[in-house]
Amino acid sequence: MDALLQSLADIVGWEHVLTRPDEIEPYVVDWRGRYRGAARAVVRPGDASAVAAVVRACARAGVPMVPQGGNTGLCGGATPLDDGRAVVINLSRLNRIRQIDTANNTLCAEAGCTLAAIQAAAEEAGRLFPLSLASEGSCEIGGNLSTNAGGVQVLRYGNTRELTLGLEVVMPDGELWNGLRGLRKDNTGYDLKQLFIGAEGTLGIITAAVLKLFPAVRQRTTAWVSVPDPAAAVSLLSRLRGACGDRVTAFEIVGRSALELVLHHMPGARDPFPGDGAWAVLVELSDTVADGGLAELLENELGLAVEAGLIEDAVVARSLTQMKALWGLRENISEAQRIEGISIKHDVSVPVSAIPHFLAEADRRLKEVWPDVRIVAFGHIGDGNLHYNLSKPNTLDNNGFIAKTGEVNRIVHDLVVDLGGSISAEHGLGQLKREEVLRYKAPLEMHLMRAVKRALDPAGLMNPRKVL
Repeated sequence: MDALLQSLADIVGWEHVLTRPDEIEPYVVDWRGRYRGAARAVVRPGDASAVAAVVRACARAGVPMVPQGGNTGLCGGATPLDDGRAVVINLSRLNRIRQIDTANNTLCAEAGCTLAAIQAAAEEAGRLFPLSLASEGSCEIGGNLSTNAGGVQVLRYGNTRELTLGLEVVMPDGELWNGLRGLRKDNTGYDLKQLFIGAEGTLGIITAAVLKLFPAVRQRTTAWVSVPDPAAAVSLLSRLRGACGDRVTAFEIVGRSALELVLHHMPGARDPFPGDGAWAVLVELSDTVADGGLAELLENELGLAVEAGLIEDAVVARSLTQMKALWGLRENISEAQRIEGISIKHDVSVPVSAIPHFLAEADRRLKEVWPDVRIVAFGHIGDGNLHYNLSKPNTLDNNGFIAKTGEVNRIVHDLVVDLGGSISAEHGLGQLKREEVLRYKAPLEMHLMRAVKRALDPAGLMNPRKVL
């Protein structure tokens, strides 16, 4: 009997130590199917103390550990390597809402809570937790924290880092750090929680978090708007924010190629404006006031934008069903792309003002080399984050194109950095960009990141060969 496996079973019970290949399979393949690893075992602890005990057992045995939540990541960060040495520590059983403090506007959730469950708990308490992703029904807050997830409401509320007040973390030696403080002001030294947010499990395992809550939204209005080009979209964003302030909750751009994939692959999807419009934006305003006249405000501003030549057409949702249908056109893009087949994906950010130049120049440079490249561009234009994905329409041609990923990345990422941007806006580095980041991070930055890793995880057992 393997001594480590027996130790793990003593902690969590044999029913939560998975070793058979068919049991392990779902935990060693990433959501996109791009990365496939192997694991010595998958262990499923049920609380933070069990996580700490599992980590201590693995650390004593010198065995690498891969923390994992809902396994919805896009960069292979939660997928073990293929050497089969690691133990995957799946946190899905840590799924309790520990506390809701409405006076303090905070919620304490364990790492295995799905994002949708946290949203529902906040809503039941008359509050809002604003982090919103297409995968919110299956992604878990521990993974959201570990990748500093963004989503569609960063424009108004910020990303996960800005929504977090405290953390509970199991350190690489198995010690449990309780930093679950729901304080907006705490100036007692280094803000240690920030080390773990966005670290992708390479410095420790997040087991719980204190999250910010906001007043419940009582009014929402959504519109699908056809714009002539990205420059017009940026101008429309500026106009709406000037007129509506923070009530502009989301502002998403969708290129025609992205929309066509959704229309082709997702049953029931319908084009709001059948035709050849090259670009659309999805706009959402929200307010805590029940009768604030948001629909009228949005319609008036869109009318003025038509007169200014910024938009070509617009439809404002008149019901919850229509609103969900419009959002479905945006949120189902990633799923439609997965069905369509593999592509070269880029999750980049640039200053909002630079988005039109990036899109025009990246298109030009790529088409000089690959004239028939299919460019699927969409994303959170309101905060400067674009998903810029490339493939060939023909499957046989696409196989050869995917082999050119390095050359494609040079074109896209060099331009992003020249514009003062980032090659990873919200998906993290994982395995996908571990080497790529070395081209763009300053040597001093990499030195400091490695120094932090050595200080907290000197044995290098926490999610090895991810990020660094």
